[in-house]
Amino acid sequence: MKSQNEPTEARAGASGGEPEYIGFWVRFIASVIDSILVLLIVYPLMSFLFGWDNLVSGNVNPGVSLFFELVLPAIAVIIFWIYRSATPGKMIMGAVIVDAATYEKPSNGQLIGRYFAYYVSMLPIFLGFIWVGFDKRKQGWHDKLAGTVVIRKS
Repeated sequence: MKSQNEPTEARAGASGGEPEYIGFWVRFIASVIDSILVLLIVYPLMSFLFGWDNLVSGNVNPGVSLFFELVLPAIAVIIFWIYRSATPGKMIMGAVIVDAATYEKPSNGQLIGRYFAYYVSMLPIFLGFIWVGFDKRKQGWHDKLAGTVVIRKS
């Protein structure tokens, strides 16, 4: 019987082996791309809705600010993961999120859990993200908790 982390042959790499796991630096660059995209969308939108002066001086309701800066991007990320198996940054870098055991599309529950597991990866000085650089399958703690891996899109 195979463990959850042992891949099946169904979606193994082109040569029949394991796929190319995406490492720390490619994922870091994808995150930077995603962060820039969020900034380019969220802050002009908030400026349009609340006025630049209010935005700069901090005169925007903290709850509204929280919604635009954290909740809206979280919803967007999860939607991208569900429908594209990647954020725009990962798509540009040629990466997709797949189930660690089957290399198939993860369940919606796995993807939602993966997002919230980001907070676990952040807590100890981002060690859960840095872990990607040392793990055999390039899994961060959020990947391990959700049962996912990030691979090169075939």
